[in-house]
Amino acid sequence: MDVQSLTFLIVGATFVLYIGIALWARAGSTNDFYVAGGGVHPVANGMATAADWMSAASFISMAGLISFMGYDGAVYLLGWTGGYVLLALCLAPYLRKFGKFTVPDFIGDRYYSQAARTVAVICAIFVCFTYVAGQMRGVGVVFSRFLEVDITTGVIIGMGVVFFYAVLGGMKGITYTQVAQYCVLIFAYMVPAIFISIMMTGNVLPQLGFGSTLSDGTYLLDKLDGLSTELGFAEYTSGTKSTIDVFFITAALMVGTAGLPHVIVRFFTVPKVRDARKSAGWALLFIALLYTTAPAIATFARVNMIDTINGPDGQGTPHAEAPSWVSNWEETGLIQWNDKNADGNMFYSGDERNEMTVDRDIMVLANPEIANLPAWVIALVAAGGVAAALSTSAGLLLVISTSISHDLLKRNLMPNISEKKELLYARSAAAVAICIAGYLGINPPGFVAQVVAFAFGLAASSFFPAIIMGIFSKRMNKEGAIAGMLSGILFTAAYICYFKFINPTANTPDNWWFGISPEGIGTLGMIINFAVAIGVAKVTREAPEEVQEMVESIRFPQGAGQASAH
Repeated sequence: MDVQSLTFLIVGATFVLYIGIALWARAGSTNDFYVAGGGVHPVANGMATAADWMSAASFISMAGLISFMGYDGAVYLLGWTGGYVLLALCLAPYLRKFGKFTVPDFIGDRYYSQAARTVAVICAIFVCFTYVAGQMRGVGVVFSRFLEVDITTGVIIGMGVVFFYAVLGGMKGITYTQVAQYCVLIFAYMVPAIFISIMMTGNVLPQLGFGSTLSDGTYLLDKLDGLSTELGFAEYTSGTKSTIDVFFITAALMVGTAGLPHVIVRFFTVPKVRDARKSAGWALLFIALLYTTAPAIATFARVNMIDTINGPDGQGTPHAEAPSWVSNWEETGLIQWNDKNADGNMFYSGDERNEMTVDRDIMVLANPEIANLPAWVIALVAAGGVAAALSTSAGLLLVISTSISHDLLKRNLMPNISEKKELLYARSAAAVAICIAGYLGINPPGFVAQVVAFAFGLAASSFFPAIIMGIFSKRMNKEGAIAGMLSGILFTAAYICYFKFINPTANTPDNWWFGISPEGIGTLGMIINFAVAIGVAKVTREAPEEVQEMVESIRFPQGAGQASAH
């Protein structure tokens, strides 16, 4: 059976599985729709959290970034991993003890203000739409190659599947669907990595293969360093980014993780605070399986790609004799060949000799083809990429839906609506959000991991300070929180928009403030948020005594902390 037929079969089977789970776990109440009834087992919640967390950026784009950027790409690995630890230790148990459905719910009640709630809703929608654009783009990239449709059609197919199980099942359907999606994506990620590690280094574990020798006795990383410098690229194991930019990007990804509303809400789905801690630990284990494998996949893919394109003698391969994966990806537009010297040979380098444009988002998906793995492995990776993108898309869309139906309507504009009406509004909001997400996936503002990095920066500059001060500072009041959130997110969004969309030609280290790239500016936005919030709080009335007592109580996260819509 050929690759396309196997892809239809395997991806189709996973879609049937996801839709079947959504039908089985259909939400019958707002409690089911928002927090899956608060009864999810910690291990299942850990898997669902891992799937929610390991988006298309993690599955598809992170290894591609490391493959192209080398050492510099490690900022994404460090930031996203460290951020999850920060979330698990410093935020999750306390928010679970507080016992509300959403981050805007926490901010609205903690800061005793409907205005604060509304600002948080706006920030949540802004962050989630930025993030979901990258996920829907990832779905389009997968389908454009393996189902041989254009990216627009691929995004529309993904929209249809997410629409079905997110709108029907809510958090209950999404949670159990994400458990299945984690199993699919981690199996799809590990199988080709193990295959290629054995083929190249003889090691079953890719993590060990990453530091091993090849058949000729050369260390894998030494070979890649030599190839990189010979072809005009920077040395693979050396960094080119400035220290301050590395620090700011890593910090933005870390604190952005801790402020992401679609990850935080997962800790409201377990019965007790103790279970929130357990599920955080399980999720970290499940996430580590993929994250410790990504550098190995990146390195394997880059060595194989260079060897395949440049040929055994390193002088280029005739385009007419190119492996099938080159022509397959050329049809999608994600690989392009420009025969500069008219010799009919492809050549890939980092200088004026280069004739190949390779999109970094294809590296994980193309990796099995480049290594000549069996067709079923190629199809399996396609299913894993779709699972990763859809799982996170569903979580993000649910946050958008609940932010509108619960936080904006039920808790603010329409407090007397019935539960049935609230559930209808939640599903309607999810449907509209999916349409907007699809448009952003078709017309994305950057490659997958870059778009996601912007979302993390926006979360870092808006939510993280408000949440952390809401937990650990009794003195912080509504005026300070509102001023801080607005100043942080407006500064960060303006900086990103200027360098990425208004004046992209100025997007160079010489023009960045303090040498900080748009991917790392969320850290500075966070500092501005903290500074403004603390300054405003000092000159305004302190929080009411009952609020200070509430803050004191949530700092000791014992007890059930039953999630509540009220």
